[in-house]
Amino acid sequence: MDGGTAMGALWNRRQVLGTGVAGLGMGVAGLGLAVPGHASVTGRRPVFDVRSFGAKGDGVTIDSAAIDRAIEKAAEEGPATVYFPPGVYASYSIHLQSRVTLYLERGARLLAARPTGTQGYDPAEPGAGNPYQDFGHSHWHNSLIWGEGLTDIALMGHGVIDGSGLVSGGSRESAPLQGNKAISLKLCRRVVIRDLTLFNCGHFGILPTGVDDFVIRDLTIDTNRDGINIDCCHNVKITGCVVNSPNDDAIVLKSSYGLNEARLTRNVRIADCRVSGYDLGTLLDGTKKVGPYGRTGRVKLGTESNGGFRNVLIEDVAFEHCRGLALETVDGGLLDNVVARRLTMDQPQMPFFLRLGARMRGPAGVPVGRLRNVEISDVTTVDADPRYPSTISGIPGHDIENVRISNVRHRLRGGLTPADANSNPPELETAYPEPSMFGTLPAFGFFVRHARNIELDRVDIAFDQKDIRPAIVLRDAAHVRFAKDRCDKVPQVPTFVLDDVDDFTVTHTPPVPDTHKSHADHLEL
Repeated sequence: MDGGTAMGALWNRRQVLGTGVAGLGMGVAGLGLAVPGHASVTGRRPVFDVRSFGAKGDGVTIDSAAIDRAIEKAAEEGPATVYFPPGVYASYSIHLQSRVTLYLERGARLLAARPTGTQGYDPAEPGAGNPYQDFGHSHWHNSLIWGEGLTDIALMGHGVIDGSGLVSGGSRESAPLQGNKAISLKLCRRVVIRDLTLFNCGHFGILPTGVDDFVIRDLTIDTNRDGINIDCCHNVKITGCVVNSPNDDAIVLKSSYGLNEARLTRNVRIADCRVSGYDLGTLLDGTKKVGPYGRTGRVKLGTESNGGFRNVLIEDVAFEHCRGLALETVDGGLLDNVVARRLTMDQPQMPFFLRLGARMRGPAGVPVGRLRNVEISDVTTVDADPRYPSTISGIPGHDIENVRISNVRHRLRGGLTPADANSNPPELETAYPEPSMFGTLPAFGFFVRHARNIELDRVDIAFDQKDIRPAIVLRDAAHVRFAKDRCDKVPQVPTFVLDDVDDFTVTHTPPVPDTHKSHADHLEL
């Protein structure tokens, strides 16, 4: 394919991409009013106070049975609301039912109690029954709040869900009586979770699997592992949330084999959110303590990616002290039609990490997936880790396709030399994907490998300290266009290094002269 044909194809795909995302915005916007329950517990809907069913709210008495009695009564009268007045409600597993809203008043705290020798959380059901995802993704009942096969449910109010009695992984996660999730939903429809604060929520703050028509709004989450983990879900809107998760992902989309099928995650909008990797609890207390680079707290698609991802819009998100934005498919799924725009990043480990790999944790015989049609625009990053430039990396024989990055202002710490970097990063085709997986990279701005139809337009890359590496390294790439870009430069150090690159064009990117190369190998510009 010649350069003109390739770029024309990319522009055509972008037009389709824009149409798809616009349609997503309109489609998701209507979800909020489809679910019963709103911020007031007054009105015509029946309201059942948990204290009327025996809940003590003293932080000592286990109130699970009383709460369940209130839920059962609300389900009989539904749609109805179960009301938690101020108090501390120590509980084990609570069982949601259809057409019921749980409303936690300001001053109400639902506390995940620690198991005793004889009391604890519901046992993990047989679950997925396959080895293709970890224990946490394969079971739902061993949670503080759970529901399966339900419709029209909501969790709301300005109270707190405190998961301090939950476990966050390891061998204890599968032990009897232990719980590992604050909120777990499987195969539900028309769900709203809004306005709550979640703290220290075990392995997952919110784990919905196969949940469709789902609104998550105005949550504050300060937890140690995954905050919001959307798995195999359709039609999801996440807005106005603040999620801090130092040791795992803040907002993550997955498409595991947990339902014993490869189910796509699609039609998702993440907007007006803030994610971070500060130390646990320091978001809520306002101190925002930070450890070294590498805290997680990011927005990610993957790692579980059997079903793939389609039609995802990420906009107006602030990233603080975390690993940035990761788009990954490594288990055979298709990642297609993703737009990320109007992002700010402060101290990201790696601003953008696009990875097509071949971990293939799923049924045998599935081909390697595809990663294509991604547009990232209007991004500002400051104080980025110099070791890890933004990376677009497929694997041999499987290219990432059709990526456009535009209007980006990227500032990194700099200060490294080629001797600090791995000049020939390993492929690691089957490895777990992480920004640090290839070691310190041989570029300070972008590292692109096994990719085609890549466009960078109006990208400005600057360092605080002189960095002796080239700004951009391209290897095994085709149909690549750079226009109106600007990169800091040290004398005698090239801006671009090209190896096995077909159809390369750079224009209006001083001091590099306008250049077109049909093929380039070991070329420095």
